[in-house]
Amino acid sequence: LRSCKMDYSPIPAVATDFHRRFDAAARSRTDRVLPFAEFMRLALYDPDVGYYRTARSRVGRARGTDFYTASSLRDVFGVLLEAAIRQLLGDAQPDDYEFIEIGAEPGECVLDKVPHRFRAVRTIRFDDALELNGSAVVFSNELFDAQPFHRVAFRAGRWRELGITRTGDKFAWTELPELTAAVARMAERLPVLSSEGYTIDLPLAAEQLTRNIAQQNWRGVFLALDYGRSWMQLTTDYAEGTGRAYAAHRQIVDLLANPGAQDLTCHVCWDWLEAALRAERFTAITRESQEAFFVRRATDAMQRI
Repeated sequence: LRSCKMDYSPIPAVATDFHRRFDAAARSRTDRVLPFAEFMRLALYDPDVGYYRTARSRVGRARGTDFYTASSLRDVFGVLLEAAIRQLLGDAQPDDYEFIEIGAEPGECVLDKVPHRFRAVRTIRFDDALELNGSAVVFSNELFDAQPFHRVAFRAGRWRELGITRTGDKFAWTELPELTAAVARMAERLPVLSSEGYTIDLPLAAEQLTRNIAQQNWRGVFLALDYGRSWMQLTTDYAEGTGRAYAAHRQIVDLLANPGAQDLTCHVCWDWLEAALRAERFTAITRESQEAFFVRRATDAMQRI
């Protein structure tokens, strides 16, 4: 789990380099308003100013990191994961499978220093081409909730997509004049009616990433650990959306406060991801809490630890 101490204190001013990148992207639009998904893509993945492109440690408990996940307990987590995967494989032999971790931090892999019998171990970073083939165990940890998302709000009887403007050093929310193409294509999924101001963060890039993974020429096990909710929950239980920012082990209220220097995330929609997998003939799809998964699948390793 990400550490999530709430903090409402002022955040340092955003970097001038990000201002320039934002302005260059916004100039390509007649209204100079950047859809939030594009703002988030810049803030996280831009080669020059993106949060995930900077050469520093982001994950862990050490000074200077922003949040920690289960993988921060690497020796324990890796052992439990390896044991759980062996249980998932059943009668199949790990030697016949390549273990592939997608979205790992640079220079790290969840199976570092963990004894295993996989044919090979490979990591795919954010910059790397997504190439999967043959027999594989494909794993990710908090990859999907870090994909750019769109934000819509129900106002005056209809859904309106939100974008970002800049005045001086300040970024602000505003309504787009019309839905972006990505949101327009899925608009029929949105509730016909909702309460005034209800906000939904739409993890469309996470859905597309699932398709990209599922459509490749491979077979085996796909295991993703992430934050998510059902579509019903996202449309009824989270009136302010599920978007969050993290920096210095604090949950930051303002998603626009310090782009490029704080993590941005939202809950994925499990229903969408499962549908994408089924469409590519994945079977035996299950959804369970991380705790339940390890208790059920890695009992012996847990007892040894």
